[in-house]
Amino acid sequence: MDTRTARDGYVARSAPAPTMQAVVFDDYGPPDVLRLADLPLPEPARGEIRVRVRAAGVQPADCATRNGWFAQRGIGIAPFPRQLGNEFAGVVDVVGEGVTSLVVGDEVLGWTIANAYAEAVVVPVGQVVLKPVMMSWAVAGALSASGQTAQTAVEALSIRRGDTVLVHGAAGGVGTIAVQLARLRGAHVIGTASRENHEYLRALGAEPVLYGPGLAERVRAIAPHGVHAALDGSGRGALDASIELGIDPTRIGTLVDFEDVQRLGVQAIRSERSRERLQSLVDLHDAGRLRVHVRDIYPLAYAAVAHRDVENGHGRGKVVLMVYETKGFAL
Repeated sequence: MDTRTARDGYVARSAPAPTMQAVVFDDYGPPDVLRLADLPLPEPARGEIRVRVRAAGVQPADCATRNGWFAQRGIGIAPFPRQLGNEFAGVVDVVGEGVTSLVVGDEVLGWTIANAYAEAVVVPVGQVVLKPVMMSWAVAGALSASGQTAQTAVEALSIRRGDTVLVHGAAGGVGTIAVQLARLRGAHVIGTASRENHEYLRALGAEPVLYGPGLAERVRAIAPHGVHAALDGSGRGALDASIELGIDPTRIGTLVDFEDVQRLGVQAIRSERSRERLQSLVDLHDAGRLRVHVRDIYPLAYAAVAHRDVENGHGRGKVVLMVYETKGFAL
């Protein structure tokens, strides 16, 4: 037993607070503003769980947060340093008081608000569902936010059997899911994409068309009886082209071009998320009816590279950060 006291010149030192590594940025700017930092390891409150993150999806919205696009419009302003990441998958590490539906060791996927690029995240228990055994970590980390955004859009535009639907940016993360969900509702889907992604869209069940000048004419050529609804996931004049096609503005929705919503009378679509919504997507994937394409994975420390990949704008599917053991929080 150590009998030394403060009178003997001995000062007891408490153990250092546990930390984790997370991606942060200290100012708006290009991908290189992203860096790894040691942050306090969060602890769950009542009704919450802590998840050791294994994978975190990278979204265009993350890039828009990092480069200041949202801040310029007064959206999501917060003090620096800031974190990123709205979807994740991992292993339950700590269960907060009152949580009975999950136990330590459960594998889950879910959503959060701008803190998933980290070794651990704390969320309310209602923001996760169990990960199916056969679902890969990368797919699980890529599904939650993009999948629920796509499902919100398909519902908001009242897609139904017999509709012809135009999806702008159909090869991207949200577009990939939206194409499939619309097809599951019995719609015929036309998807805009670069030429190299046309075979990919055909594999998803969509009829591909090249985006850019003359889009309306190309769509009319393959849909002579008209288009009933359109989802804009790309910007770049997609809304004006949709209006030119004579689509009812109330059945045109955008995920990106909010400045033109009032001018054109179309819908601004923002993701509505719930445990039930996410579970339905997981069930579709588990049944082999929904495909989630992950085109690239990067270690957490390569978040800047992942952002450059996403900002390239021509890739198909999702980019995912994988979280591996570091010198910080032991995974």
